Amino acid sequence: MNRKKAKKWKKAKKTGIAIGAFFSLLLVSYVGLSEYYKNGFCYGTWINHVYCTGKTIEEVNDELLKSCSYEGLTIYDDKGNPYRIEAEEIDFMFDFKEALKDYFVGQNPYHWINNLLQAKEKMLEPVISYDEERLWEILESVPAFMGKKAEERQVFIKKNDGGYLLIDERTGVLNEEKAKDAVRQKLLSLETELDLGESGCYEDLPYTAAMKAELDKWEKIKEFQDCRIVYAFGEEQVPIDASIACNFIAMDENGDFLYDDNGRLLQDNEKIEEFVDFLANEYDTVGKIRQFETTKGDVVPVEGGIYGNRIDRKEEKEYLIQAFSAQAAEIHIPQYLQEGWAYGKNDIGDTYIEVDMTEQMMYYYLDGRLRLETPVVTGNTGRRWGTPEGVNFVYGKAVNRILSGPGYESHVNFWMPVKGNIGIHDAPWRNEFGGDIYETAGSHGCINTPYDAMKELYGMVQTGTPVVMFYRGS
Repeated sequence: MNRKKAKKWKKAKKTGIAIGAFFSLLLVSYVGLSEYYKNGFCYGTWINHVYCTGKTIEEVNDELLKSCSYEGLTIYDDKGNPYRIEAEEIDFMFDFKEALKDYFVGQNPYHWINNLLQAKEKMLEPVISYDEERLWEILESVPAFMGKKAEERQVFIKKNDGGYLLIDERTGVLNEEKAKDAVRQKLLSLETELDLGESGCYEDLPYTAAMKAELDKWEKIKEFQDCRIVYAFGEEQVPIDASIACNFIAMDENGDFLYDDNGRLLQDNEKIEEFVDFLANEYDTVGKIRQFETTKGDVVPVEGGIYGNRIDRKEEKEYLIQAFSAQAAEIHIPQYLQEGWAYGKNDIGDTYIEVDMTEQMMYYYLDGRLRLETPVVTGNTGRRWGTPEGVNFVYGKAVNRILSGPGYESHVNFWMPVKGNIGIHDAPWRNEFGGDIYETAGSHGCINTPYDAMKELYGMVQTGTPVVMFYRGS
């Protein structure tokens, strides 16, 4: 071998040794990393967006748990009432260890090199656990889970201030097993709300024969109570609703309902008549005490007088018995023996004459507006001829009348009687009005008025106008 060939051989030998050493190094590195990845996740492993290369199961689990959170579940019953279960109350926990173990075991540490070309991303679901015994303890204190058991539920009819009503405990009953299963599913799926109604956790239970009989009775009662007669007293209305109609059902001495030959409930006509008496007592206004707001702004009680409304009780009793029996549906204005200017408890309205006998002043209001005010002289209180208090009304109008009585005979130009022989009129014989004249030199009971004021008043006032007459402090 010449020197040139020997030199080439020597160089090739060195190259071969270098290449061999390189591959030996790669092999050692590969084997070393393969052994390393036996205790941790392979190169390029991502789990739930967490880089896991070389990390142990415990280390990865700790990191994954940092991104897990759940505060608890809000349960809504069929009425929308919320009930809260906090996660910490039931020891709610997440754990990825089992899923991580399965994934780790499935990795071949000797194939880690494949990840050099493409990193591996894996999404894992945690194992969810909670204290189920504690959960049921909490649910047992939730009102929705505290209702009567199925075997305890009844169907019955009861009466309260609103009339008869049906208590049906067999409808909308919570199925606890379905509800508990729904709670489980919501917890495991990390949902924060559960509507028991929308989740189909309520159901109707079957009725017994006795319950069905009670339901049939209720249908008759409901039909009987469904009265659509409404009494109208001006702007005030009194509907004969279930709270009233329930009292019209006829009963025997034992308190059991009475039925006709067709199986319909019988009505108690005496109770109907009692109701008409009640209405009359409430809305008859003749002679009743009225709280009257005066022109001065104070409120005075005014009692007595002939003005007001008086219901014809006999006619109304006959009407209501027939109308109720026929199941009439109407707004009814009662028949009156006497009618006032307006109906209802406030029957004076906003057009009236006010006679303030303490102040000796008279006012006339038309549609709520003051149209006239004037001093007057009322009955002589010193001689016990004082003008009587009360709410009366103008029941006539006349001109050029002669008023007479024991010891007097007087001509007046304008005369408006309001109660018996007491009226409002001019008094040509007087030069002064108002003040305390009435105490010693008052009239025989009438309301003496200046001529000009009386003439104006006479021209404005209609027959039927209420006249409110009062003293303060009497």
